[in-house]
Amino acid sequence: MVNALEQYDPQIYELMRQEAARQSGSIRLIPSENYVSKAVMLASGSCLTNKYAEGYPGKRYYEGQQVTDLIERMARDRVTKIFKADHANVQPYSGSVANLAAYAALIKPGDTIMGMSLIHGGHLTHGWKVSVTSKFYHSVPYPVDHDTGRLDFDYIADLAKKHKPKVIVSGATAYPREIDFEKFGQIAKDVSAYHISDIAHIAGLVVAGIHKSPVPYADVVSTTSHKTLRGPRGGMLLCKAEHAEKVDKAVFPGLQGGPHMHTLTAIAVAMAEADTPEFVAYAKQVVKNAKALANKLLEYGFNLVSGGTDNHLILIDLRNKNIPGRKVAKALDRARIVTNYNTVPGDPAPPSNPSGLRIGTPAITTRGMKEPEAEQVAAFINKVVENIDNETVIEEVGKEVLLLCSQFTVPEHFIINNKTHR
Repeated sequence: MVNALEQYDPQIYELMRQEAARQSGSIRLIPSENYVSKAVMLASGSCLTNKYAEGYPGKRYYEGQQVTDLIERMARDRVTKIFKADHANVQPYSGSVANLAAYAALIKPGDTIMGMSLIHGGHLTHGWKVSVTSKFYHSVPYPVDHDTGRLDFDYIADLAKKHKPKVIVSGATAYPREIDFEKFGQIAKDVSAYHISDIAHIAGLVVAGIHKSPVPYADVVSTTSHKTLRGPRGGMLLCKAEHAEKVDKAVFPGLQGGPHMHTLTAIAVAMAEADTPEFVAYAKQVVKNAKALANKLLEYGFNLVSGGTDNHLILIDLRNKNIPGRKVAKALDRARIVTNYNTVPGDPAPPSNPSGLRIGTPAITTRGMKEPEAEQVAAFINKVVENIDNETVIEEVGKEVLLLCSQFTVPEHFIINNKTHR
């Protein structure tokens, strides 16, 4: 049968085919990227994309919600179960919207928030100066220690006592170490602030029990549903029961209209997948692979921020190599290794051409790669960096990458109810 998309729009079909080939034939090391299962993909592209469901189950503003109410309740129940939370909202369109809703639920415009500085590993929506969050709220960013690359909780506590924020944000987008959410919770209590924790990057590790959960120590927990959690592109909020009504009102009608029901349905599927022994094994391997990759890079003489990693993410400081991060990322991309250039703590270079490179292991782990392959990836990276201006060598590495990828095909299976289906 002729594919309906191929028949109606052959140009888009061909571009999608090319993108599928690119994802299959490259080593994808961007920490926020992964591969969803066939089940999640099918839910994302289902008839639920046709349905408006403005409001919440039992309190919709459109009729015809007999099925959508059941799906959203199921998604919420699955999220609260795996995160051990009182309440969940699965409607945010993204992690950024989820963060905005968390602030809107707890504080007022003009109030002070404290989040990790972007150039030290935080996210734009943690109050960085180019984000709308710094315009709505007075932002006091906290850094990591320049020497260790780690959070300095004594400094953060002193900063909080000085500025008396209404919200302290824990969590990061480029921090390779485990975060002590309990300490953040205590610092927030000491200054009568709310504690909002953004675990978008490590949510899968939290669910698997590899990293400590912030749920017992935070008023609101924000996350995406993808990255290590391996679901569709969306956002979620978890909170204590006392904040449930305010959180729900902040999402709708505060920031959004109707939820994207196809994404919400795919989230429900992904949460069922996350509630399996297979997912726990995957999450453990993510960290093992990251540690193996980091250790091998150290052997090759790369400087790693904080000296290594506890999670899925590695931040490379390329200043000792005297090559800008952007140039390395572009060269690696030509060799079929996909990364992103990134600022590092104390970076003198601008964000458009920083000194760092951010890499991670969720996608290669989903493909089935383990420590030997992670070490091989480190060798590829080293070879490209050592031959940064030699296109012949870069092309040779690209061929080796393609051969490795052919041994670890993009998975077609999905896991649900403790059984593997094909």
